[in-house]
Amino acid sequence: MKKISVLLVAIFAFSYANAQDSGMPKATFSKGNMWLEGGITLTTGDSSNDYFALTPKFGCFLDEKWAIGGDFNISSVSYLPNSNNLDKSSSFGIGVFARYYFLSLGNFKAYGEAGLGYNHTKLEYLNNTTNMNNDIKANIDLGINYFFAPKWAATFTLAEILSYNNAKPENGSSSSDLVVNVNLFNNIFAQPKFGLLYKW
Repeated sequence: MKKISVLLVAIFAFSYANAQDSGMPKATFSKGNMWLEGGITLTTGDSSNDYFALTPKFGCFLDEKWAIGGDFNISSVSYLPNSNNLDKSSSFGIGVFARYYFLSLGNFKAYGEAGLGYNHTKLEYLNNTTNMNNDIKANIDLGINYFFAPKWAATFTLAEILSYNNAKPENGSSSSDLVVNVNLFNNIFAQPKFGLLYKW
């Protein structure tokens, strides 16, 4: 944890100094600014399930620090043989979120985000049966945007502090899961998803 904190401080400091020296304008937010953000995940291979996911977000700034928005996601998985009798699954979801930018160092912008949403999943089995899951989800995350151009930024999720999921399958018992991660940060250089943000 200590190594990650030192690394992040060093990256922020280097970026800030570099932005000052290069003359690149600092990214700023103001009321009415909007952004489109998202990531694409694609996994395929002989030893892994074929997986595709698209996760776009749209947001609007209420002032220099607060923003609200909505998101949706679609994904599909084709499973390897003998994967719990599953053949394939597909899902879609929608949600809303509020975001607060609490730290600005040059073109690094750190934020906290709270979201609430709904997800629907269809599971298809090798025996030609299906099952439907309807989930309610909630989350609190920490992340950063790094603006490498005035309107473009790379996005990283640093920590998933809280996540809650309530699943109600068509066939089966309902379940609820709450995960709280305090003082647990992801390695931003080992993230399987790469996100981009465009602001206007």
